[in-house]
Amino acid sequence: MRDFHFPGRSPVLASNGMCATSHPLAAKVAVDIMERGGNAMDAALAGAVLLGICEPQMTGLGGDCFVLFQTKDGGEIKALNGSGRAPAAANLDALRARGDKTVSLRGPEAVTIPTAVEAFCKLSDEYGKLGLDAVLAPAIRYAEEGVPVAPRVAFDWPEAAKALQGHGKKHYLLNGKPAEVGQIFRAPGQAEVLRKIAKEGRAGFYEGEVAEDMVAALREVAGVHTAEDFAAAECFYTNPIGAAYKGVDLLEHPPNGQGATANLMLNILAEFDIASMDPLGAERAHIEAEAAKLAYDARNRFIADPDMTTQLEHMLSPETAKGLAALIDPNKAMSVASLLSEAVHKDTVYITVVDKDRMAVSLIYSIFHGFGSGIASEKFGLLLQNRGAGFVLDASHPNAYGPNKRPMHTIIPGMLAQSGRAVMPFGVMGGAYQPNGHARFVSNMQDFGMDAQDAIDAPRCFADKGELAVEKGYSDTVRAELAELGHNVVVPDGPIGGAQAIKIRDDGVLEGASDPRKDGAAIGY
Repeated sequence: MRDFHFPGRSPVLASNGMCATSHPLAAKVAVDIMERGGNAMDAALAGAVLLGICEPQMTGLGGDCFVLFQTKDGGEIKALNGSGRAPAAANLDALRARGDKTVSLRGPEAVTIPTAVEAFCKLSDEYGKLGLDAVLAPAIRYAEEGVPVAPRVAFDWPEAAKALQGHGKKHYLLNGKPAEVGQIFRAPGQAEVLRKIAKEGRAGFYEGEVAEDMVAALREVAGVHTAEDFAAAECFYTNPIGAAYKGVDLLEHPPNGQGATANLMLNILAEFDIASMDPLGAERAHIEAEAAKLAYDARNRFIADPDMTTQLEHMLSPETAKGLAALIDPNKAMSVASLLSEAVHKDTVYITVVDKDRMAVSLIYSIFHGFGSGIASEKFGLLLQNRGAGFVLDASHPNAYGPNKRPMHTIIPGMLAQSGRAVMPFGVMGGAYQPNGHARFVSNMQDFGMDAQDAIDAPRCFADKGELAVEKGYSDTVRAELAELGHNVVVPDGPIGGAQAIKIRDDGVLEGASDPRKDGAAIGY
């Protein structure tokens, strides 16, 4: 229990249903949907789509999603991969011939076919109760009427807006400038698109004038995307992967998601007596940073399109973790493994919902970097993701850019389970940080007995690209001790990531937690 002398958030308790996400309007809409008779899937989809209006720099219809969900209390836990492919005409040799060393963040080659809408339609049809028209109605209303820009969204907007180009500036700048706190952001073009999806299903997005609008925007900047690429968008079900850590199983998506990185990192941490360390001390931060370097190096070597990933069993093997843990020197930071792809960003939204029947949904949804590629369609203002920047341009690498391939993805929803039963859907936003965030969140609870809200609130650190970013919540003494160990310590300009969680307690009560690093809330009924 938190000390009530100090500012903070208490866990939110409810018995019927709950949503935790990064914007309060989306959380409220999700609860409204459940009170009207919808289930957790209906609620999660309604809230997620609305987040594209509330946090347009983070996500939108031009992005991808991944979903983990339990069908009912004790029911099967499933995974749906809603990530898109590169166009059929993607050409690695053409990029290398013009001298590119990486996939451009803002060029058309970074745009993979957005597949979140395909996933939303499938999930609504197969697991929802109310239908797309009811699920999309709140987002349609807010897209037309507008949403006041929240503080964290306004904080992110100026830097993210540097990516906007062409039609993107018209649709995502207000009077030619980044949005400020309290200004009303409207997206009438997206409201029209959502109406088409509500009426026609996936065809309303992937065929006809909406698809033509996106293809035209890409062709304007020399993209090789075709109407056939959009019509062929396809999500797919897969089986979660997992690893046990001190009484719970951390379930993740298999590749092309980076979830196995979190499993590997926890397996490495299991080789150390983390529980005996100060949770906010230099020793724990150092061991975690070293484990992250090793786990992320494995990620960069192995994780790619599902058809190209051949070393998943190796990454999940306890023997692999033991061998890597032996490389960690408790008294000295190791040199940083070279990252093979650009994956540092803050721009993702996450929503989790649990309903009265204990259907539990863990959904993450993103356009990758701030405002994605910066390329938006002219008529409808659909901003296109830049997930193709997750590819590499080494032809021998399994994650090499190529036709119809899915890139390595940073967004990962999480689910904690015990004996095959979901006990906590959760997510940690923050791009590359996400596996580290999953591992730290689980360790905070299992090693140090924190509740979910305390585990989210606790300060974070992250070793990446030769630096150890250490949030202000750590003491200067800890930063100095980490520097003495050889870490290049920096204080990040903004907080590291954001998180949401709902615990399904043994007594049947739902316990929600929402990260104060975001504008959001956990709301129940």
